[in-house]
Amino acid sequence: MQQPGPTPQMPPAPEQGAPATFPVTTTFEFPGWKVERHLGTVFGLVVRSMGFAKGFGASFRALAGGEVKQYTQLLEDSRRHAMDRMIENARLLGANAIVGMRFDSSEMGETLTEIAAYGTAVVVSAG
Repeated sequence: MQQPGPTPQMPPAPEQGAPATFPVTTTFEFPGWKVERHLGTVFGLVVRSMGFAKGFGASFRALAGGEVKQYTQLLEDSRRHAMDRMIENARLLGANAIVGMRFDSSEMGETLTEIAAYGTAVVVSAG
């Protein structure tokens, strides 16, 4: 017989202060939690450039083939930064979670990359 998993711990209400972690999911619901209110779309944008020195080194690595760690690190940092901005946007609306989160990226010219994180800010409760 399978034992039920632990009940998810609710994030504190926005007026109680920022939770240690802010729940974000790519799905449109949280198992064990009830979406009480949808507060609207939130997003975080970051535009980054590799910089000349790192870009020059990355160009040589790209010629050799394989993973270009400079670009991987840049994208990881950029996504994290975009998510942080999206979460801050959601907190300002009074949300305690985000559902339907997605990333998008595009090139701006030859040296700039735009990263966008977006989702729906919600208020969730135990349920």
